Amino acid sequence: MIRSLFLLIISLSSLYSPNAIQADIIDDLSLYFKASNTKDIAKNFASTIELIIVDEEDVYSKAQGEQILRDFFIKHPPVKTSIFHKINTNPNYRFGVIMLGTSKETFRVSITMKKFNNNFLITELRIEPAKD
Repeated sequence: MIRSLFLLIISLSSLYSPNAIQADIIDDLSLYFKASNTKDIAKNFASTIELIIVDEEDVYSKAQGEQILRDFFIKHPPVKTSIFHKINTNPNYRFGVIMLGTSKETFRVSITMKKFNNNFLITELRIEPAKD
């Protein structure tokens, strides 16, 4: 009984650690991309974000970045996503590559995140056609 209670406390405490929550940020972003959820994606933007979408590249504010991403999803509604690669071993840096399938083509979404005040925020988002 005591052993079971001890194991329960240990497992629950690991759920509430900031690292456990942040460790799945790329997984969460993959779901947001599949749902075209620009609002939740933009919640993870740094105050300025470098956006590279197909052939356009610039640095935007959080609000501008959300609007540009919304426009992209209108032109390319997602059908499916899959995580192709992720780096989550550095305590101050995250990187992930999500394959974003639309009805017409597949895009490679590269996400670079840096830690600000104990939260990982997207500093660079690159969306480019996937190479076959």
